Amino acid sequence: MSHLHVIFDNPVIPPNTGNAIRMCAGTGATLHLVEPLGFTLDEKHLRRAGLDYHDLADVHIHPDLDACLSTPGITRTFAFTTQATAHFHEVSYQPGDALLFGTEPTGLPEAHAFHPLVTERVRIPMLPGRRSMNLSNSAAVACYEAWRQLGFTGGV
Repeated sequence: MSHLHVIFDNPVIPPNTGNAIRMCAGTGATLHLVEPLGFTLDEKHLRRAGLDYHDLADVHIHPDLDACLSTPGITRTFAFTTQATAHFHEVSYQPGDALLFGTEPTGLPEAHAFHPLVTERVRIPMLPGRRSMNLSNSAAVACYEAWRQLGFTGGV
């Protein structure tokens, strides 16, 4: 198991969360969903994308970001935002780290990016003039880099 945490703050697109469930099942990361959610967990789009892996993934729903970031086992939190200057691959990830992502249409609100429990704000490099990457793709890129640094613990 990777002992990593992936946090989606107020996700609204079911297939992205379904993809994240599948990715977390494959990496051993814990997926945290912060309410309000823009869908129900039984929506057909979510089922199609990831519910067949739901029993293999550790998924938790939290009423707000404070409750999520206070979860036992989360030791550091890295907020992913296009407004950051540090790159995500420059972090030396450790077990217990959390990767925090904002909602699909608007990204991570400034208040959440600068939450007192956020360790650092980081970004995924992109070509100039691009707004952002897809949420589930961003989470996969970041989670696999963190897991790689941890030696793909538990992987085959």
